[in-house]
Amino acid sequence: MEYNYPCKKDTGFFFFPIAKVHELIGIGKCSEMDVLLDLWIHGVYNDSSVQGSDSGPIVYYRDNTGNPLTSFNELGERWSLSKASVSRLLKKLEEKEYITLISFTGKHGSVIYLNNYLSVMFNISDVMIDKEEIAMKMQLPIHVPEEITIEDSASVSVSETVTDSQITVTKNDSCVPDSHMKFIVQKVAELLDSQGIPCCHCSKTRYILSPLSACKDIFNTFTLNIICPYGNAAYRFELSVSPGDESAQKMPAVAEPSALKGGE
Repeated sequence: MEYNYPCKKDTGFFFFPIAKVHELIGIGKCSEMDVLLDLWIHGVYNDSSVQGSDSGPIVYYRDNTGNPLTSFNELGERWSLSKASVSRLLKKLEEKEYITLISFTGKHGSVIYLNNYLSVMFNISDVMIDKEEIAMKMQLPIHVPEEITIEDSASVSVSETVTDSQITVTKNDSCVPDSHMKFIVQKVAELLDSQGIPCCHCSKTRYILSPLSACKDIFNTFTLNIICPYGNAAYRFELSVSPGDESAQKMPAVAEPSALKGGE
């Protein structure tokens, strides 16, 4: 290597050629340590060419697509394990807090984030991974429950303050029900709160959702205005929303936030 990296005496890491990893992984059935080594060797962080890597260190197998989504079947073939074994192993690694596993509905697949990667490799603070944020960045569906009760609504609100009375959905010809749109606003408020926007903690903040396009194609486009009653900074975001998968049994007319753009 053309440089050295200082490591503490009782910790550290070594550089391992990717080609050798692939050779070893391909020998036969992988152990848990083999799998963990494979995941860490393929960790990518803050690479503009890899989706989701700006949110945290993500596992990417460098297939030149920039898409880190993978399926349990693909991982099973890679590690010479059954799909069920892959599921159990990843669940075990997640329970031990080695990884954060985010699985999406349908055939979208899963993404794997590495916990403690940044602190071990670069001696910097690790980051928290939010599923809704990842879904929005990667344009993947967030499904809304078929029936949204008051209890469900309260459980997803920011500090139990974002209520239906704070949310205004402008009447339109959208194929997404108002109740589901309000649910999405609450989830967006949670996400914005996690990003440090203080207005989402205030019980007097108003959320106004207005359509920019009708339900003519797959996507609806909405403007979400977050209004501060005290005259402080207001925020405006653009949401692209689509109905849920109609082929799924008992699937409600849900909404799919596929993009989130914002500004003051």
